[in-house]
Amino acid sequence: MAALANFQSAAAFFRERFEWVRVGEGKAFATGYYEPEIAGSRTTQPGYEVPIYRTPTDLTRCAKADGTNGRGRIDETGACVLYYTRAEIEDGALAGKGLELAWAADPIDLFFLQIQGSGRLKLPDGSVMRIGYAEQNGRDYIAVGRLLRERGLLPPGGANMKAITAWMRAQPDGGKSLMRENLSYIFFKELIGPGPLGALGLPVTPRVTVAADPLFIPLGAPVFVDFDRNEADGLWVAQDTGGAIKGANRFDTFWGAGAEAEHIAGGMSANGTALILLPKGSVARIEAARARPVY
Repeated sequence: MAALANFQSAAAFFRERFEWVRVGEGKAFATGYYEPEIAGSRTTQPGYEVPIYRTPTDLTRCAKADGTNGRGRIDETGACVLYYTRAEIEDGALAGKGLELAWAADPIDLFFLQIQGSGRLKLPDGSVMRIGYAEQNGRDYIAVGRLLRERGLLPPGGANMKAITAWMRAQPDGGKSLMRENLSYIFFKELIGPGPLGALGLPVTPRVTVAADPLFIPLGAPVFVDFDRNEADGLWVAQDTGGAIKGANRFDTFWGAGAEAEHIAGGMSANGTALILLPKGSVARIEAARARPVY
């Protein structure tokens, strides 16, 4: 009875204090992410030779020659240029600069940890080091699963993380060429305490936190979704963002850590509808602001 009363109280709170708003057509698409655990070491040693980098000191925000502003670096001539690509970084552009935070055992495992944005390193002594997103190189994120689908290299419905990983491991180069088509590269920091951290600088919560595009959905806003994947239905909170999460109704649901989280997140591809919950009176204020003349 107490659980039922609590549910009814929560439902009444959201029903009475919020306006339920559809953005555009309200047609939503969601993927999933989780906190992976991969083999790693704080020092380089046999079996742990893939560097995990901190944010480089020369990564900055600057005005480029085409007039755009964004992440880049200042070259020898003093011009702002694009930062190094994934391939350039893997080929040693940052080597010898003391930026190694840790070392991974497997490049494919690290690649997918970068896509997730945070994770756990299982160290040789059995302890765990948690790392989280610190910065990104400013290059466009390219979804390798989409590339494989477009090229007909995966069966219909087979573009989940498990299938993509298997395809990459079956290649003579260990999937390196495919990974390098994603120019985006993530830099990490060590997390002490609860985590991983979302875009608000606070720990994200499994089955509660959703990443969204803050241009359309305010960070902190509750979002109600109804998908063709029932486990993703219900109320979420926009507490995170992502390089691939762009658009009015694009979401990335967070599932936590462990085998179940990996299974759900890795196969999450859900279509449905979404409603944003805004405090009562918000819609009237937005419409009034739009109606004001611009001089």
